[in-house]
Amino acid sequence: MPSSSVSPCSPDPSFDTDVLIVGAGPAGLSLAVALAQTGWRATVLEQQGEGALARPAPDGREIALTHPSVATLQRLGSWQRLAPHEIGLLRQAQVHDGPVGRGPGMTLHAGGTGCDNLGWIVPNHALRRTAWDVAASTPGVRILTGCSVTRVSVTDAHAELDCVAAQGRQAPPQRLRAPLLVAADSRFSATRRQLGIGASMRDFGRTVIVCRLRHEAPHGEVAHECFDYERTLAILPLPDDPGSGTPQCSAVVTARAEQAQALLALSPEDFAASVQRQFGHRLGRMHLVGERHAYPLVAVYAQRFAGARCALVGDAAVGMHPVTAHGYNLGLAAVERLARVLEGACAQGADLGDAARLQRYASAHHRHAWPLYQGTNVIVGLYTDERPLPKLLRRAVLAGSSRLPPLQALIVSQLTGRRPAWPRTASSP
Repeated sequence: MPSSSVSPCSPDPSFDTDVLIVGAGPAGLSLAVALAQTGWRATVLEQQGEGALARPAPDGREIALTHPSVATLQRLGSWQRLAPHEIGLLRQAQVHDGPVGRGPGMTLHAGGTGCDNLGWIVPNHALRRTAWDVAASTPGVRILTGCSVTRVSVTDAHAELDCVAAQGRQAPPQRLRAPLLVAADSRFSATRRQLGIGASMRDFGRTVIVCRLRHEAPHGEVAHECFDYERTLAILPLPDDPGSGTPQCSAVVTARAEQAQALLALSPEDFAASVQRQFGHRLGRMHLVGERHAYPLVAVYAQRFAGARCALVGDAAVGMHPVTAHGYNLGLAAVERLARVLEGACAQGADLGDAARLQRYASAHHRHAWPLYQGTNVIVGLYTDERPLPKLLRRAVLAGSSRLPPLQALIVSQLTGRRPAWPRTASSP
């Protein structure tokens, strides 16, 4: 969809667009919509074809969304395009150490937060589809699909990139210029690298297997995180099958690479039975629905989130381990922060690519993301360490959580995205 030659915010017609965004994942598309709603023109470039973006295939991943993230999606208009059977409620979460039910665990709920539930669970492919639907129909957003970005650079005056058709590399590249360029092209971002921005990476040496399972007993909209000593299992409650009404859940199995390969080699029946046993048969008999999908676990944190005429959002900025379910929510938080900074530039007629202005976004996002990133990595290290001392420590943490309401309130605040409601003592006013 072509964009207008001049935007309400930027009257300079010499640029092809106001913001170049590399990557048409949910973060890139959501940013484009947020900027267009402000008045900027946004051009999104993506290597995948239009069909894969408009009708993404299920990839096994289910995304836990916080209350602020849902509010963002509602403002953008993509939440309203989800089907009812794609929206699951997360009312409670339980954390188990070792075999399920053998020792004390931790139960988390939204009580005292002013919320009815901890959050929502939505399939990743549904979020991708609805982000495309909104972006493709938003005036001011231009999406170039099936093209590969071969070069990016920034100068004092502008940012620019060269792109070619993914299937036609013999053709001369097209050059686009804008005041600002944003990388939103995955945690292994080639754009980030070309901008000269490094990143610290932590390879956990593990693989995550995700899939859907039907089961006999209702899940009660309760999620479970089971830290077993050989592998981690998460059970996420999903809406009942819209056709049969059968209860469904998402299983997330994290294991060493060789063990993951052995699990993937099992028959669907044996794999479902393996999950059923690890979960202590709490949901009755389980049956695999669809395919199993495997992903290597690598966490990424960019050395900086912005510079002169460039910024990073989504996994290009921070790629999280999925155990605390913060990755997608951090991406949407980055979209909100950057959009607000650029909205201020629009109101003041300021330069979009001003380094000082972009640093406001970078600093705010770092203050939010860094504690979550480091805390998540500490949790992963603690709950995957099979030595005796870490085992004792995590048992003490879980056992003590029930006697430390402030600790529970802090954890719930991270799950809901709301500030903690600190429990009052008898002496509190």
